Amino acid sequence: MKNILYKNTEISYTDSGEGNAIVLLHGFLENKKMWQEYVDFFSKQYRVITIDLLGHGESDCLGYVHTMEENANAVQEVLNSLKIEKAIILGHSMGGYVGLAFAELYPKNIQKLVLLNSTSKEDSAEKKLNRTRAIKAVKQNYVSFVSLAIANLFSENNRTRLVDEIEKVKEQALKTPLQGIVASLEGMKIRKDREVLLHENRFPVLLVLGKKDPVLNYEDSLSQIEDTTVELISFEDGHMSHIENKEELKPILQEFFGK
Repeated sequence: MKNILYKNTEISYTDSGEGNAIVLLHGFLENKKMWQEYVDFFSKQYRVITIDLLGHGESDCLGYVHTMEENANAVQEVLNSLKIEKAIILGHSMGGYVGLAFAELYPKNIQKLVLLNSTSKEDSAEKKLNRTRAIKAVKQNYVSFVSLAIANLFSENNRTRLVDEIEKVKEQALKTPLQGIVASLEGMKIRKDREVLLHENRFPVLLVLGKKDPVLNYEDSLSQIEDTTVELISFEDGHMSHIENKEELKPILQEFFGK
């Protein structure tokens, strides 16, 4: 486990293996520990970096709003400290939003992008309202909010099949400080639309979606890649493809990384 200081804020990361660099970015209420199995798998062939985003895992909070840009700057700070000039970025959910912000801010530093259960679109008016409600809910009952939020990420049929895995995700989620949760919700709520990046063909993009994702509407997600060269992989499950579709996902990522 390693740390750097970004704006006097501690950012925690791991660095494993050798070769082309792959940066794994977790989602909301997650942390870098979610990637351990993927680190073990890919570090045999690549240099794999995992980073705790602001207010998550072992990274500190930085103010009351953690914008996607601020997170992207922190990611770049880690890469600078490791003297990595170009990397493949894989972001799950909120990590994908950060990956897109990184691609916009540091276009010369991104080799490829994987959006795992994520979207380039900004929040709709309804989604923004839901974020505001979520902020209120988590302040009122932290444990209840986190537990419900995690269960709702999986497709319905997997909520009984993957009980143990869901408990592990909840356990890690409950380590996220209240300020980190609120600041991330505020940051996601105000993030900008970056669909244009998917149309510019500046770097290869892989979009991984779940057809029964309770968080991201599948059909709506498809519309962002019309008339683009973005590769699409669709699974029959929910928002947590790295858990729900783990064995199918690994070789797909391996092929995309190696192209």
